[in-house]
Amino acid sequence: MVSSNIPQKTWQQFVDAHPGGTVFLSPEMYALFEATDKFRPLVLGAFDHNDLLCGLLMGVFIYEKNGWAKLLSSRFVVYGGPLLSGDENQQQKTLELLLQALVKQTRRKALFIQFRNFYDIKHWIPVFNKYNFTYLDRLNYIIDTRNPEAAIARLSESRQRQIRKGMEKGATIIEPVNIEQVRAFYDILYRLYRYKIRKPLPHWSFFENFYTLSKDQQNNAATAIPGQTPEQPGPESNKPIGIIRLIIYDDKVIGGILAPVFKNKCIYEWYVCGLDREYKDQYPSVLATWAGLEYAIENNIQAFDFMGVGKPGREYGVRDFKARFGGELVNYGRITRINNRFLYSIAELGYNVLALFKKI
Repeated sequence: MVSSNIPQKTWQQFVDAHPGGTVFLSPEMYALFEATDKFRPLVLGAFDHNDLLCGLLMGVFIYEKNGWAKLLSSRFVVYGGPLLSGDENQQQKTLELLLQALVKQTRRKALFIQFRNFYDIKHWIPVFNKYNFTYLDRLNYIIDTRNPEAAIARLSESRQRQIRKGMEKGATIIEPVNIEQVRAFYDILYRLYRYKIRKPLPHWSFFENFYTLSKDQQNNAATAIPGQTPEQPGPESNKPIGIIRLIIYDDKVIGGILAPVFKNKCIYEWYVCGLDREYKDQYPSVLATWAGLEYAIENNIQAFDFMGVGKPGREYGVRDFKARFGGELVNYGRITRINNRFLYSIAELGYNVLALFKKI
């Protein structure tokens, strides 16, 4: 049986215990997505004949427009799933049930479904293919931070020099003290995504709510998940969802990083930016990534995940930038299903025309 009504404590415990567990499949991330404008999360749990949770899949509908154009800008993204338990035969059956339910609930609401894998699931590609999913290679860097001295030693000499020089030239790394500082960080990101990266950036409400959830939650009430069985969450649910760190120079925000954290297992560089042209001597982008890496080292977190560095065989400046932090190059790929090829081709044409227009 597949259901969206999962007892919250059961959900949290399943994610915490699974080797592939990640903050992106947690009740806290569901709550963040639920509170973000133009985001709508969906969680699916598979239960065995004993009513025990044996599979979990969570993702989010993301759209850029309202009204008639909503479908043309909509997609469903799964970060790091699915999670399956049991022997190989049971896992395959569970995965099929989850994919059947996922396709049924998204095919008329999203142009495509995309799994952004955080671990190797290539052995399940034949199962995905049965439901018209296609695997594509995608690279990523992951830094092992279990040994602090070794992690620092793997930084290239130029990175170590830039970190040292940026601090000597007056840049500092801080935790934001008010929402206005977070807004300044968002404004830098907004300009970066609109004029250079030319990809959608989540609404301001995403960053505002992440800031709230990045604070100590121990005095807050249990996270409310619409449609879920209300249960008092365990101690893990009281932990912050992650960190925001800002690069400050001359009392001005010149860069920063937003990084979810999963227990002591991994920290993820989700959004990062820096005013590198304006503040060349301070190296804000380098310091922003270093802020997340330093947090991992100081808090005994096992790994730092860059969350993607492009396609193999294609030049990508961001990959070169991140390579000098000394991570291991992996290829976990992405798995995509196009739900409506006709509308997808129209949306893709419109996106390409818009991107071309912005270059002029």
